Amino acid sequence: MANVNIKFNGKEFLLSCDDGQEEHLEELSLHLNKKFNELKNNLGNIGENKLLLITSIKIMDEYFETRKKIDEKKQELKNLSNKFRELKSLVFDYKEEKEQEIDQLINQQNNFKKLIEKNKEDYDKIIDDAADQIENFVQKINSENSIQ
Repeated sequence: MANVNIKFNGKEFLLSCDDGQEEHLEELSLHLNKKFNELKNNLGNIGENKLLLITSIKIMDEYFETRKKIDEKKQELKNLSNKFRELKSLVFDYKEEKEQEIDQLINQQNNFKKLIEKNKEDYDKIIDDAADQIENFVQKINSENSIQ
């Protein structure tokens, strides 16, 4: 335990604190003394006990206001976190939906490509058949002309 000499309202006090907390205790003491002196200057000499009570109430008011703001910020952070999770979920859903659409388009493209290839084969067969028929017809005509 460490000991620290604190001056408050013109009086010296010896206070104990954990080792390493000396500066923090001095800082708190300065803050308390400042608040006390401000109230003493504003309210006049209304008695040390009453000034200590009012100082304590002011400091507790600051503490509770700070706590309230912290709680509000925590709630805001929680809300933002929930919104972020929701947005993240929407992004992943959108991505999955688009990937499915891309897969469908690829399948449609492959089916169309197969249809084009089949139509080309059918067209080539029709052309070959027509060429064979024309050749047969020409040969038949030539045969008939050579007989006559």
